[in-house]
Amino acid sequence: MVSTGPHAVIVGAGHAGFAAAAALRDRGYTGSVTLLGDEDSMPYQRPPLSKGYLLGKVEQRRLAFRPESFYTRHDITLRTGVAATGIDRAGRSVHLDSGERVPYDTLILATGARPRRLDIPGLDLEAVATLRTLADVDALAPRLAGATRLAIVGGGFIGLELAAVAASKGIDTVVLESADRLLQRSLSEPTSAHVARAQRSWGTEIRTGARVRGFAADGPSVRIDLGDDEVRADLVVVGVGAVPNVDLAADAGLAVDDGVLVDTHLRTCDPAVFAIGDCARFTTADGSTRRRESVQNATDQARAVARTVTGDPTPYQALPWFWSDQHDLKLQIAGDGTGHDEARIVGDPSTGSFSTSCYREGRLVAVESINDPTAHVAARKQL
Repeated sequence: MVSTGPHAVIVGAGHAGFAAAAALRDRGYTGSVTLLGDEDSMPYQRPPLSKGYLLGKVEQRRLAFRPESFYTRHDITLRTGVAATGIDRAGRSVHLDSGERVPYDTLILATGARPRRLDIPGLDLEAVATLRTLADVDALAPRLAGATRLAIVGGGFIGLELAAVAASKGIDTVVLESADRLLQRSLSEPTSAHVARAQRSWGTEIRTGARVRGFAADGPSVRIDLGDDEVRADLVVVGVGAVPNVDLAADAGLAVDDGVLVDTHLRTCDPAVFAIGDCARFTTADGSTRRRESVQNATDQARAVARTVTGDPTPYQALPWFWSDQHDLKLQIAGDGTGHDEARIVGDPSTGSFSTSCYREGRLVAVESINDPTAHVAARKQL
């Protein structure tokens, strides 16, 4: 294939960026496609990092979305290990840290998000880590192998997946969650309670309402200050959410607010610039704005932008869905249960297989399934 048309540049080579490049070619886009990634590795999947890859069951080469030959075959210029440092909207070019400028006709920002930092002392201690990138996991794996006591700050999906891995390795693990329950913003109370029970049954200690004040080195261990109490561990992983990477967009004068603001077609205030994935706060059909961090959202938004760029603009209205694997527990979510006012359990949680239907003002808005794939598939069709 030889590109003959305009130039599409994609900044960010995660799920959203890779999917955008692939979708443009699938839609018959004949212009040049350049995919820019700031990591040195081939574009890769993130979900296995905190599960199979950390366990050593998935090889690094299997993390890649596609082999290098895919990019050559589809005439996608992949550049890894390069960072975009600025956008010249008037001149329609992206500035790189190498000093180069890459011209564009269409620019797609898929800059993702970074781990949220707590404003507390001790974050830079060697035994305090985060888990988001391949490099993070490569650095964490040997530390985890030698750990006897692990503390995870944050009871979100990444933290709980890590806790399940640690439990399988026989590591004494405590999860410190500041909210009243695990996954309070993501799950209904019945599903959250079941996840907590499962984690405890694997040997994980769960402490809710635990507000970490700081970390301090104490010999070979880390002392975690909880105000009226303390916890000691020889390894700490902080997973308290993510912050969208919006600096590049903001510096270019694009509108940002906990994400790059885009319309229902995922277009920014500049008609030549789109934003997708974890970094994008998009406008929904009811006029509200939302930012979602999931593989589904990244992939579906990439496809939506590719349709618009290739002359078939369609508002982004994909049904959100999500999954998390924790030991022998598979959680699947269809829909968006934010703000639900009723939760009905379908099945028997004591069997380890059930679903929770979430309603808002009498309308079904989401279904959370535990080891119940049939219910998940049915829910996606129903919703």
